Amino acid sequence: MSKSIKSALNLKQFMLRQDVLKLYRDLIRTINKVPDENSRRELKLWLREDFRSNKGLKEEIAIKMSMQVGLRSLKELQNSLELSGNSANKKI
Repeated sequence: MSKSIKSALNLKQFMLRQDVLKLYRDLIRTINKVPDENSRRELKLWLREDFRSNKGLKEEIAIKMSMQVGLRSLKELQNSLELSGNSANKKI
């Protein structure tokens, strides 16, 4: 067997992981609606770096707190796009 066998996630961890991935996809989709290419590139770099820096979080409460920050950022970006005339379609 391989030395790098990862332990299986329990149901709660699996569900939380799915929520994090959904948030990431929603952020990417919303960022793709930003009209300025440079701003879009910077936002994607920020997003990737932020998710990488939080990759090692293990405690459920810390992950949920980070997700709340991400959800707030998503809402702010969607509102900004809406105000600028670029529809962000999906509201959370």
